[in-house]
Amino acid sequence: MATLLDPTARGRVILVGAGPGDPGLLTVRAVEALKAADVVVHDGLIDPRVLEIAPPSAHRISVAKQRDRHTLPQEGINALIIAHVRMGQVVVRLKGGDPFIFGRGGEEVEAVRAAGLPVEVIPGVSAALGCAAEAMLPLTHRDWSSAVSFVAGQCKGLADQDWSGLAGKGRTLVIYMGVATCTAIADKLMADGVAPDMPVAVLEKGTLSGHRALRTLLADLGDMIARERVVSPAIIVVGEVVLLADAADRLGALASQAEALA
Repeated sequence: MATLLDPTARGRVILVGAGPGDPGLLTVRAVEALKAADVVVHDGLIDPRVLEIAPPSAHRISVAKQRDRHTLPQEGINALIIAHVRMGQVVVRLKGGDPFIFGRGGEEVEAVRAAGLPVEVIPGVSAALGCAAEAMLPLTHRDWSSAVSFVAGQCKGLADQDWSGLAGKGRTLVIYMGVATCTAIADKLMADGVAPDMPVAVLEKGTLSGHRALRTLLADLGDMIARERVVSPAIIVVGEVVLLADAADRLGALASQAEALA
């Protein structure tokens, strides 16, 4: 049976993970899908170099989402994709990172399948994995962390979410979309028993030009993000593995801050 990337097969959706930003982190299959596209429906943070892989004739449609302001609601994006597929077009739905990690890819797959249309998913390197690798920050480590969890920092009802047990000794917590709510996140974690001197990393614009890896302690998270004027996209990593990142010059500063909080 032919796959959805068969150039003779028309009218289908290919949901593609574009990775954390750098076009070099696209999978081979993602590149193949882009080259076959008639329409590319893409997120706002997709690197222009990734969009250039699609044929010049392909129609590029941005459905960029920003905090509290969406170009289209999710239902509208679903309807847009379905409308183009029903016209017999190959629609590549291009998402940053991996479609199934805080990318609402599951909702889009459900909508396409409910419409009786074919859909394929091509995974991407998630933002957490790509940004951590660039910073030489292992999310798990035999001596430091045997578990890693991923949470969204700007979901509704943040204060009511149960994160107990997700961060602390021997565990790593990765927070997506947490810049705007960083102070509330730090307060929440400390209220749940995470030590104020727990190391934290903020990985800003990972794999892209101008990327930064900033380290501090949990109690200083909100103040540091304000001082350094951190902007999205950025992920927050909480855990002792932060001490293993490629930032030896910052370890002394972390130690000094820990002593001050003791």
